[in-house]
Amino acid sequence: MTDHARYPHLFTPLDLGFTQLKNRAVMGSMHTGLEELADGFERQAAFFTERARGGVGMIITGGVAPNDEAGRGSALTTPAQALGHRSVTEAVHAADPDVKICMQILHAGALARTPDCVAPSAVRSRIGSYMPNELDEAGIEKQIRDFANCAALAQSAGYDGVEIIGSAGYLLSTFLVEKTNLRTDRWGGSFENRMRLAVEVVRRVRQTVGPKFIVIFRIPGMDMLEGGLAWDEVTALAQGVEAAGATIISTHFCWHEAQVPTIATMVPRAAFTQVTGRLRQVVKCPVITSNRINMPQVAEDVLARGDGDLVSMARPMLADPDLVAKARDGREDEINTCIACNQACLDHSFTGRLVSCLVNPRACHETELNYPAAEQPRRIAVVGAGPAGLAYATVAAQRGHQVTLFEQADEIGGQFNLARRIPGKEEFDETLRYYRRMIDALGVELRLGVAVDASALEAAGYDEVVVATGVEPRTPDIDGVDHPKVVGYVDAILGRRPIGRRVAIIGAGGIGFDVAELITHAGTSAALDVDVFAREWGIDFANHPRGGVTGVALQVASSGREVVLLQRTADRLGRTLGRTTGWTHRLTLQRRGVRMIGGVEYVKVDDAGLHARVGGEDVLFEVDTVIICAGQTPKRELYDALADAGRRAVLVGGAFEAVELDAKRAIDQASRLASVA
Repeated sequence: MTDHARYPHLFTPLDLGFTQLKNRAVMGSMHTGLEELADGFERQAAFFTERARGGVGMIITGGVAPNDEAGRGSALTTPAQALGHRSVTEAVHAADPDVKICMQILHAGALARTPDCVAPSAVRSRIGSYMPNELDEAGIEKQIRDFANCAALAQSAGYDGVEIIGSAGYLLSTFLVEKTNLRTDRWGGSFENRMRLAVEVVRRVRQTVGPKFIVIFRIPGMDMLEGGLAWDEVTALAQGVEAAGATIISTHFCWHEAQVPTIATMVPRAAFTQVTGRLRQVVKCPVITSNRINMPQVAEDVLARGDGDLVSMARPMLADPDLVAKARDGREDEINTCIACNQACLDHSFTGRLVSCLVNPRACHETELNYPAAEQPRRIAVVGAGPAGLAYATVAAQRGHQVTLFEQADEIGGQFNLARRIPGKEEFDETLRYYRRMIDALGVELRLGVAVDASALEAAGYDEVVVATGVEPRTPDIDGVDHPKVVGYVDAILGRRPIGRRVAIIGAGGIGFDVAELITHAGTSAALDVDVFAREWGIDFANHPRGGVTGVALQVASSGREVVLLQRTADRLGRTLGRTTGWTHRLTLQRRGVRMIGGVEYVKVDDAGLHARVGGEDVLFEVDTVIICAGQTPKRELYDALADAGRRAVLVGGAFEAVELDAKRAIDQASRLASVA
């Protein structure tokens, strides 16, 4: 089936008048950290080139600052800096002359990591590092000039356009919102005044770059902020920047301080595109929609509904640079889908680490991690088909090795088979679908239901044995841990044991939170239903109040169980969860009435329940069930047996190190080892 037959909207070109986009797929902006590296331009060139070859119609880079006070590690303020950027644009255009690449101009405003940061008013962001300096009239004029200068330098560097970000709590958006703009001059007060800077920046940029240069404005379509923009303000802003010269408007659904998840795996696919669809009715220019569009059929459906003229797929291009090409060629089942886990992308970005991808560790490492054909193909046995074993087996097979993959269970996946059963983590199914397809496509011999031992491996004469046998739950030393009330987390997740109405969970790491989510959940998963998601997080798509949120105290559907989540340390529970998603899990459980207690010493389990000491006092948790989520230990029996027999083996994943359940580390480690096998 041809691309136009299956995805007629996605693969229709878009005429911009002075130029054309070859399709409707946009790689949206992401700050990767490559921008700050000494060899950053070389690595950005490799990163973006791979995506250009992968079929995307337009690429938007990570944010680049227009001046020092904008506070990003990467700035474009001089012709000398533009020369470095030219190496990126030339590489992309050489890979595919039809791909457009635009540079995002990002002024972080009050979120800038510098004491010289500026804002409309001296209002400190809850997540900012410094109190911003209030701009005077001359300072505002300087910012406008710097935006225009940055755009002109981007044009000289060979970019096809720029994106001006006016959302997310960055400089331009803080002028738009009354809570951060306390001014009484012509830049504050009425919305006409508050939007003046955004409109003037677009006007001055257009005046500077001329008519044949793409100017995208990223608008806060729904900023998820109480006291944020009302719908009539969003439409006025869109019409204002369009009149000022914007070629394209890109909708954004984010304010970094907002208490609503917008791009985590618990968010339904294409949850916010309906807002873009409404905005599209009030402007004439093309509009980009975004957020949780991770597969070609989702993109096609969004475009077919009229929810946008273009679809932004940012992190999905981390997961699979060839996503669009695979859709074009009818190989959708080979797409390595973004599961919106945030673990290697946003969590890294917000902690100052180089961005990558849990399911694709090559992302942002294209110059150092590659899978060349093996000089001497070998017979390799991989034991264990969890994330590490799957990654090693498929990378080794891709390089030309003959791989046999053993798994004692009757399905692949390991710990992913637990994760995918947790409400809100349904996307994990996509990763297992991808690996099943790769096993078949790459000719990996898969042996399910086989508990292979050292002697069998030795007799088969493999050139290399990779032990990816994973982990087993740790059983804590607690009196009565074998009591009938006690259930292990594997049995709890798989439904092998009944769970009572009153439950104590021992261990508040990722597994503990997952189990708490599972046993307190009721009804349809919010990740699968936009209406349920909107109710749980107070989003009003129909009426679009200020910021799009109701501000009403929310209660999520609950199973009615009384659950207490416990941990030994006195730290805040959930401290080890992801930086950008942990708060959502804590908040959801709190809304269901889950109690969270730290500093617990476990004494015993008996018919009365769980006996413990908290703060030096004896406490009895009168529960029907105690679920053990007290960590894991590596399963190394096979590795030890091979070592005893004098046979060298490679140890990967949880069998190598069982510190929490870390699929990101396991897949990265296995892929790197397989790349040199």
